[in-house]
Amino acid sequence: MCPYRLVLEHVTSRWGVLVLIELLDRPYRFSELRRAIGRVSEKMLTQTLQTLERDGLVHRDAKPVIPPRVDYSLTDLGREAAEQVRSLAMWTHRRMDDVEKARRAYDGART
Repeated sequence: MCPYRLVLEHVTSRWGVLVLIELLDRPYRFSELRRAIGRVSEKMLTQTLQTLERDGLVHRDAKPVIPPRVDYSLTDLGREAAEQVRSLAMWTHRRMDDVEKARRAYDGART
């Protein structure tokens, strides 16, 4: 697989999109981010954050305190990607009526 396609897959994955958009607002602790996104397992969120961190999109800041505190935020590269993803999400929201109309027309023609 081409390297850029792999990054595109990470950025546009089900959880990658939601993580990036949520982190646009502010840094989050893991549990806060999980609650903000909703319906994501701990394992899946961990994997998504690790993947986005490896790609240079998310910064993990582990503070040496007891109990341990880890904050996640966007890097400059991550902020740029998140803004693009958010634009696509906003477009989808704005054009959903047109998509539903097209689906009805398609389904009607097939029956």
